[in-house]
Amino acid sequence: MLTEEIENAQRLVKTDAYQMSVGEVINMYKDDEFVINPDFQRLFRWEIGQKSKLIESLLLGIPLPSIFVFEKDDSKWELIDGLQRISTLLEFMGELIDPATGMLKPPTALVATKYLPSLDKAVWEKSDLIADVPVDEQNPLTSPQQLAIKRSRLSVEILKRPSDNATKYDLFQRLNAGGIAANAQELRNCIIIMVNSQYAAFLRGLAESNSFLTVLAASEDQIEKQRHMEYVSRFFVHTFVPYNGKLDVEEFIDEGIVTLATTNETQQAGATFSATFNLLNQAYGGDALRRFQNGVPVGRVGLAAFEGIAVGIARNLVNIQGKANPVEYLQQRIKEFWQAPDIQNFFTAGLRGTIRIQRSVPFGTAWFAT
Repeated sequence: MLTEEIENAQRLVKTDAYQMSVGEVINMYKDDEFVINPDFQRLFRWEIGQKSKLIESLLLGIPLPSIFVFEKDDSKWELIDGLQRISTLLEFMGELIDPATGMLKPPTALVATKYLPSLDKAVWEKSDLIADVPVDEQNPLTSPQQLAIKRSRLSVEILKRPSDNATKYDLFQRLNAGGIAANAQELRNCIIIMVNSQYAAFLRGLAESNSFLTVLAASEDQIEKQRHMEYVSRFFVHTFVPYNGKLDVEEFIDEGIVTLATTNETQQAGATFSATFNLLNQAYGGDALRRFQNGVPVGRVGLAAFEGIAVGIARNLVNIQGKANPVEYLQQRIKEFWQAPDIQNFFTAGLRGTIRIQRSVPFGTAWFAT
């Protein structure tokens, strides 16, 4: 069985590898043959110290890890892994396009590194666009130093057509999951954009709706880290995709949201989402998903409550909307929810996510069906 699965999966992937110079990659980018998805580029977060160490490595002749690209139908290469390195090089040289404006981003000045302290205020070439470092204090690289960087070799691993398109999404997630640049949901956002950019925009619009943000009660920091997008993704997957009890929860959410983005059904999904969170907002606002103790909402909004209450309501929406007073019904059922002994089965500390969602989602579905 395992041998057959390996052989079948291997047939989905066709790869190749090139050795290229940094200069060749930069020229491909300038000629629009090397594509960095603008939404991925927004994850470019390296600090100046990390950027400086990359340039230091090139000047010292230290090999860089491989970058991974996907060969598109038009034969252009789409960057899958290596965003921080390639973006750093482009930005340092003044060739990186700002996705927000479509214009070139200002180049950067480096800082001192362990082995090359003279990199302090080093620039590719002098420019009055460089922030925080006056032109007369900038230290431009010499021509031989620039050539050393341009001639540095990069190993480019190419996922070639006709590799299964879903392989690109999986490879992107696997290669980036261990990095410091993005959390699980930011990577998931990129995967959704790869599959269907319109669906990604649909999800983001819902994530930014007033009723949802009120009920989620997310902080600015949580929103910055895409917590609201994570909960939207989980809402749709738990509501519309059956769980087989085998996959890790994060992998289940990844696969589920790819399936939904591919199907691209937005009318019913959007209506279900809006109605669910409008009702929750009317019922208790920012307290709708908090634990009730002695009739008083306490604590924070967590996944178990979201799965049990929000998803439970969504799965019973037609029945709830048929009540004489849906809001009063929810107010009563939500308070009683927290008194049910069974909820301790999915609020236990340290409970694995795979076990939790097999308890919280079915319980909520049954709870709001009465």
